[in-house]
Amino acid sequence: METKEELREDVIEESLKVREGNISLVLDSYDDLFSDFDPRPYASRGLSDDFIFECKKAVRDKGGITELRLLIPANKRNMREEGIIKKRLKEHFKKHFREEHKIIKRIKREGLLWFFIGSIILVISTFLFEFKGNLTNTYLRVFFDFLFIISQPAGWFTFWEGLGKIFIVAREESPDYEFYKKMMDCNVYFLNY
Repeated sequence: METKEELREDVIEESLKVREGNISLVLDSYDDLFSDFDPRPYASRGLSDDFIFECKKAVRDKGGITELRLLIPANKRNMREEGIIKKRLKEHFKKHFREEHKIIKRIKREGLLWFFIGSIILVISTFLFEFKGNLTNTYLRVFFDFLFIISQPAGWFTFWEGLGKIFIVAREESPDYEFYKKMMDCNVYFLNY
């Protein structure tokens, strides 16, 4: 039989586990994790927008996340369901991470294409400048001047736009990428409260 002091130490230790870093969320039941409109079993049920929002808020406030601690009343815990829920959470986070990763990859690939096209246009522009210097016909010279003048801003625009897509737009278009990356790698634990 444990003494009151030992029980108090256990409670303090459990409380410290909850407070130390990472994400800890208090739930009334397992249903708090899932959408109220989805009647499917836990293994395939959609996650609640409120739960995802709270996770995002918690991740934004913290640095490196290694654990997601879900606190549930001791009398409502079910180890079999917890295993299913952990697997469902991992699947959800992995799926969304892959989707966000595809978006970033597509944008970076597109940016690389723009960068490459801009570089080619600038090289062509350089050759136009050199070639027009050797021309004696005034009309051809004016035509090559026109091509040179048009190709310079076009080349620089596509060049810089490509770099912008690679380094800036990719990050802006997929703000949830880091969130899902952190959540995919974290361990999920259920604790009593």
